[in-house]
Amino acid sequence: MHIKIVGLHAPNAPRLRALLGVAHEVEALDAFPKDGPIRADVIISNSVSADEAARIECRLLQVPGAGSEQIASEALPGATTVSNVHGHEVPIAEFTIHAVLEHFVQLWQYPARLDAQAWAEAYASRAQHDEAYGKTLAIVGFGHIGQEIARRAKALGMHVVAVTRSGKPTAPDLADEFVAVSALDSVLPRARALVLCCPLDDSTRGLIGARELALLPPQALLVNVARAEVVEEQALYEALRDQRLGRAVLDVWYQYPKKGQPSVPPSRWPLHELPNVRATPHISAMTPALLERRYSFMAKNILRLHEGQPLLNVIRSPQ
Repeated sequence: MHIKIVGLHAPNAPRLRALLGVAHEVEALDAFPKDGPIRADVIISNSVSADEAARIECRLLQVPGAGSEQIASEALPGATTVSNVHGHEVPIAEFTIHAVLEHFVQLWQYPARLDAQAWAEAYASRAQHDEAYGKTLAIVGFGHIGQEIARRAKALGMHVVAVTRSGKPTAPDLADEFVAVSALDSVLPRARALVLCCPLDDSTRGLIGARELALLPPQALLVNVARAEVVEEQALYEALRDQRLGRAVLDVWYQYPKKGQPSVPPSRWPLHELPNVRATPHISAMTPALLERRYSFMAKNILRLHEGQPLLNVIRSPQ
């Protein structure tokens, strides 16, 4: 089997070689060639343009993550299968719960160093902090990530509302309520924390705009671990700037740096400068264990292809 691993994941080629063994050739490429056919049994990439897709000749395009919005699937040859991979739900759930607890416990209001000089004043001016227990946590998107977040939030005694396309209970033991996304307005006014972990598509792009942000309580927390574009960029900035929204933890962004191109800020608005924004560089899932899980899965899928077995996590079947 000939496998090309392209782009951001190319440095992980040795990991994949070790999992597959010497019978399989793993080729690392910084980028797709500018012209000509792109041939391999398997191509691993999280971004494929329409031009690149039209030149691909492979049996399996393996996306090394869950999101496939950067794959021009409609331009791929009909015989190409596309699969994705999960494994990121545990670290993202832990990241999200940390953000929720940080919001309510507010450790940042205390001195970084509690020494003899700070102790007396800090003790005398102790402020009350809040608690997550009993608060309503709305989770938009209730797949792998949403369910792991809910599992941990329930352990904290939070009231979990799962917002899904249909509103039908999919894991009734993990949420107190299931609400259709069409009824999101009924949830927002009582959500002390709103977590976005839904896929980005035409139905979710701009799902949270100025009107939806205005429905949230002014002390609410917004955590976005989905895609930035689920929230309208300018509306988010203005709500946070004017303190109509309490805080936001943003791990996904509207603009990303690209190799060989001029540097860009993460947003066209200075979100990162606001004191009520915790800005992180898309790191919620990045753990050593994540890479182990994902590459073990991808190696298994490649071996299944080699052996003629049904592939896993197929998101586009041959046409």
